[in-house]
Amino acid sequence: MRKVSIVVNATWDAEAKVWVATSDDVLGLVAEAPTTETLIKKLQILIPELLELNGLADDGSIDDLLAEVPLIVISETMSKVRLRA
Repeated sequence: MRKVSIVVNATWDAEAKVWVATSDDVLGLVAEAPTTETLIKKLQILIPELLELNGLADDGSIDDLLAEVPLIVISETMSKVRLRA
């Protein structure tokens, strides 16, 4: 079955002040960066490398590592809002 897109979850780590990314679609993917823009740039390099290392280029799951696949980054952060009493 060919993947139509790659979904990455990014969570803000307030203590480390970085976005931490993981994905069920890419075995072994863990990346961090101070901004989502920087994180996406890292992911664009890491994901093809990990897919190749995981052997997905050889099993027919990916026709061509140079083909473009949508990368969906879902970011999550938490904040607080003060309510009037």
